[in-house]
Amino acid sequence: MNLFLLQAAAPEAAKGGLMGGSWGTIIMMVVLILIFWLFFIRPQSKRQKELQRKREAMTEGDKVITAGGIHGKISKVLDKEFVIEIAKDVQIRVDKSSVYAAGEDVAAQK
Repeated sequence: MNLFLLQAAAPEAAKGGLMGGSWGTIIMMVVLILIFWLFFIRPQSKRQKELQRKREAMTEGDKVITAGGIHGKISKVLDKEFVIEIAKDVQIRVDKSSVYAAGEDVAAQK
């Protein structure tokens, strides 16, 4: 009789363990998503917000570098772009999203 009860209890223990099979899987997925968010999505979002804040603070006369590697100085700030002077009397229009603060300016601010 005891052998019969042990055999009947064995599939139940193998099926769910302590928390049940489906609950354990759900909790593991939630933990993985939380870890992914904490280590990848959140820091990237913070960096993007900081970069956007720096771009909004740029004014005429600031030294910048474009995403293409062109160094220059902002001569005019428009709604969605900067006019950058890259040489005497040579100006280019560059989208704000492709402009970064020059290293010299960043080092001087610290």
